[in-house]
Amino acid sequence: MTEQECKKFVAEQLRQGVSLSDIQKLLADEHGFRITYLDLRLLAADLDVDWEKLEPEKPDVPPEEDDLDLGEPEPPAPATGTRVTVSKLVRPGAAMSGEVDFASGARAEWFVDAMGRLGLQPKDGSTQPTQDDIREFQIELQKQLTGMG
Repeated sequence: MTEQECKKFVAEQLRQGVSLSDIQKLLADEHGFRITYLDLRLLAADLDVDWEKLEPEKPDVPPEEDDLDLGEPEPPAPATGTRVTVSKLVRPGAAMSGEVDFASGARAEWFVDAMGRLGLQPKDGSTQPTQDDIREFQIELQKQLTGMG
């Protein structure tokens, strides 16, 4: 299958409302043409297709009375000013490590050892972090390690 044939096939399938993942399967199963999903998305983005027409219509459903009262929006969490990074290269003797810049201006390297103990090594010339810095660091580190940061 040539690139032009592939583009034509993809465009036809999109116009019929076939999803990209289904098009990817059809290309592989019926035409022996293997393409990554990302490459297929990039190819489809270049095609002359009316994307708005392909989007499924949302039903006009009146909102429930309870849905209208959303109350006060929850304020965003305040920025702590403490920045935690997780290093891709782990410090020798540690299970994981990284760096932290505290809101107070102190800087340190952090690590978790094989026993799961958290340690901080202040950087040369840096001041000691405050107790508030330590609390913010622990919160930010937890966010980073759970993917919420």
